[in-house]
Amino acid sequence: MIVEDLKVVFIGAGGMVGAAVLQESLENPAVSAVLAVGRAPCGRQHPKLTELIHPNLFDLKPVAERLKGYNACFYTAGVTSAGMNEADYTRIIYGMTKAVAEVLLPLNPDMAMVFVSGMRSDSTEKGKVMWARVKGKTENLLLSMPFRSVTIIRLAGLVPAKGFRSKTFLYRILYAPLGPVLPLLARLFPNAVTTPRILGRAFIRSAQGRAPKQILEPADIHALGAY
Repeated sequence: MIVEDLKVVFIGAGGMVGAAVLQESLENPAVSAVLAVGRAPCGRQHPKLTELIHPNLFDLKPVAERLKGYNACFYTAGVTSAGMNEADYTRIIYGMTKAVAEVLLPLNPDMAMVFVSGMRSDSTEKGKVMWARVKGKTENLLLSMPFRSVTIIRLAGLVPAKGFRSKTFLYRILYAPLGPVLPLLARLFPNAVTTPRILGRAFIRSAQGRAPKQILEPADIHALGAY
């Protein structure tokens, strides 16, 4: 079933990936409403956009009534694993995703879930790379839940949305020298570096039911979102 009109609960709209997907969501006619749920304002204003500031994303039950009536969730929240132990990283990536999904699904049984993961995430949950195991565990959790559809976006490189400045110091250091060349890299290597528009379209088309499979690798993201 293809859903033409999307009403989106957005988790993580203030991050680098979130800002890119939010930009396209606000511009794309397939999305009629966006509820951005976060601990702080996302920094955007738009007629489609409503913000719900809530200090604890591990417990959305106090604001559950405001989460009804939506048919998609764009989940882009996350943190870098650098300097984190596995328990803490698991709590944020797996634990918060689980908490959000378990509140949203009963409220909106026809909801599609689109979740940003990472290239080389480990679906076996047994590999040597900590972040990949945790991402794989989180992917497996969502894929087991009875959403209308679940799409996993295994993102590689991303051109930041225009005007975006990361709050994460490490990302600012990494992206400062790359910023001017990332748009060129996206043109030369579209299966490795994507743009906000392509990524946003991939999210939207996945939520509509247009994704060819549940786990999208970088080449699949480009194919789905390019045109």
